[in-house]
Amino acid sequence: MTSRVIAIVEDEALLRDNYREALERYGFATRGYASRSEAEQAFSGPLPDLVIIDIGLGDEPEGGFDLCRQLRSRSQQLPIIFLTARDSDLDAVSGLRLGADDYLTKDISTQHLLARILALFRRIDVAGDNSRDKRLIRHGALEIDSEALTVSWRGQALALTVTEFWMVHALVAHPGHVRNRGQLMEAASLLVDDTTVTSHIKRIRRKFQAVDPIFDALETVHGAGYRWTR
Repeated sequence: MTSRVIAIVEDEALLRDNYREALERYGFATRGYASRSEAEQAFSGPLPDLVIIDIGLGDEPEGGFDLCRQLRSRSQQLPIIFLTARDSDLDAVSGLRLGADDYLTKDISTQHLLARILALFRRIDVAGDNSRDKRLIRHGALEIDSEALTVSWRGQALALTVTEFWMVHALVAHPGHVRNRGQLMEAASLLVDDTTVTSHIKRIRRKFQAVDPIFDALETVHGAGYRWTR
C-alpha cells in the first residue's frame, strides 16, 4: 500500500526536518517546503494527502494564510493543519475561517501532532468503509454522502472541509437534539476550545446561507450547544 504523503510548509529548516523525520518514522512519506512560493509550485501538480502549514513563512508574515486560501480553492476535502508559534485567538479563528481543519501551536508534542493527523485520516477512512445504504443520509432538503464526504442542500452541493462535514453529520444524525461542543469535537476528532468550535459552526452556517439565504436549520441553543431543526 502506498504511503500517504504529508507536505510540511515551514521556513525553519531544523523544525521542518524534525517534523519530517518524526512522520517518516511513523510510515508516512513527506515533502518539505520552506516558502509559500516553493509550496505553490510543488502543489501545481497532484496534491499531497495532508498539508501542515506555518503562518509566517520567510518574509511573508501571513504567507501560510495565503497558501491555505489557494489550496482551499483547489480542494475542500484536502486535510489542512496550521502548526504555528502564533497562539492568539484571532489567528486561530482566521485560520479556521480560511478552511483549515485544525489549528495547533508548536508547543505540542510530536505524539500529539501524530494523533491529530491520524484522526483526520481516520475520519476519511471510516467514511470510505460505509455501505451505500449506511452512507447516504437524507433529511428534508439535506443529503449527506459519508463516503464521498459531500453535503447538498436543496440539490446544491456545499464545499465543506472534512471537519465541517463531520460536524454537520453529527447534528443531522440526531435532528432536533442538542449537540454540545464536546459532542461535536468528538464527532470531528478535535480537541479544541469553545471558540474554535464556534468558528467552525459559523463557517458552516455561512456556506449553507450562500446557497440558500433563508437557511435556518442550524440553530444555536445558548448555553447548551447546537441542533439541526429540520
